[in-house]
Amino acid sequence: MSAVLGPGGLAAIRARHPEAVAEAAARRVRRPLLRGDGGRLMVIAADHPARGALGVGGDGLAMADRGELLDRLRLALSRPGVDGVLAGADVLEDLLLLGALDDKVVIGSMNRGGLAGAAFELDDRFTGHRAQDLERLRFDAGKLLLRIDYQDPGSLDTLHTAARAVDAMAELQLPLFIEPFICHRRNGRVSHDLSAEAVTRSVAIASGLGGTSAYTWLKVPVTENPDDMAKVMATSTLPAVLLGGDTAGDQDAAFEKWRGALQLPTVQGLVAGRPLLYPADGDVAAAVDTAVGLL
Repeated sequence: MSAVLGPGGLAAIRARHPEAVAEAAARRVRRPLLRGDGGRLMVIAADHPARGALGVGGDGLAMADRGELLDRLRLALSRPGVDGVLAGADVLEDLLLLGALDDKVVIGSMNRGGLAGAAFELDDRFTGHRAQDLERLRFDAGKLLLRIDYQDPGSLDTLHTAARAVDAMAELQLPLFIEPFICHRRNGRVSHDLSAEAVTRSVAIASGLGGTSAYTWLKVPVTENPDDMAKVMATSTLPAVLLGGDTAGDQDAAFEKWRGALQLPTVQGLVAGRPLLYPADGDVAAAVDTAVGLL
């Protein structure tokens, strides 16, 4: 077991001093979302556990050991060029208590109700951070997942609540990263359509949500054919970051896909999780450093 969960560790603090979370949030040193005119974002994603998505490659429970996950996150956050982290409330609060979030961009994950593999997966309720929670904790931004299946009525509920989240975040002048996908359900499983046409439509839909897009960012996958990304990203003037996703063990190919798309004018950075935290060779620092080098 990791030392952070041992005697006197996080579990003991949480049991005896729950107020320590708010205290740590109040004293955290903050920073701008982007630094300087040429600033780019490199964010480590770890919001998968809150949706029950614990698998990496062939290991369905790779992210289940919280101590190990936190150790990997702290290592990733310590590397030069890493700007911040995206995670659910429990993970971010663990990192707060460990003092790992000073001078980092902290992005709270807002809708985690569409549990992986559930019949209601596309009725993605907002069970995570609310806009007021992010403001209270002095976090820097929020993120929502917008999966749309034209055949699933649950997608309409997700669209509606996503639009209201855009409004709530804009009212507080907090950036909101929207991660859109056109989806299909095959044999009971939800799959993401990464064709150029589908990603283009998802970007257009996400860009138009809410009463203003002033604080909206996009979190966009690289298309099946990376050469299509220029046309896809021409769909919107909103700033965007690329998402990492599961690389299916081919890390080098993923890096190469990211490299080209990161040169597009609206793309401001990269948000990646499992490929960097759980690389095939186990070298977290090297994987993170390679990703930073792409920026």
